[in-house]
Amino acid sequence: MAKIRASCPTCGDVELTTDDVVVRVCADDNSGTYTFQCSVCSTNVVKPAEQHIVDLLAASGVKVVVWTLPAELNERPVGEPFTHDDLLDFHSMLHDDEALTFALETITRPA
Repeated sequence: MAKIRASCPTCGDVELTTDDVVVRVCADDNSGTYTFQCSVCSTNVVKPAEQHIVDLLAASGVKVVVWTLPAELNERPVGEPFTHDDLLDFHSMLHDDEALTFALETITRPA
């Protein structure tokens, strides 16, 4: 099992094994990160990783997880933009039990 040296923002350099590190690669834009839990302070650390770092870690036996961006990022909103007044109305409605109950019943009612 290969030893990997990484840097914790709190503790500085720490030694890890390939089982301690996970590489994450986005299939949509090919960006990469690696993540580990610091063996000294237990902080979860996420660092950006350029392609050569991803390749190096993968070649040493680190688990690689490929993920995709959520589809919602490609959706375009329909309707009027949300305004400050809308936010104030929503805030008021959250404090009005009858209005909140009516709204919840409206959106959960079968079509």
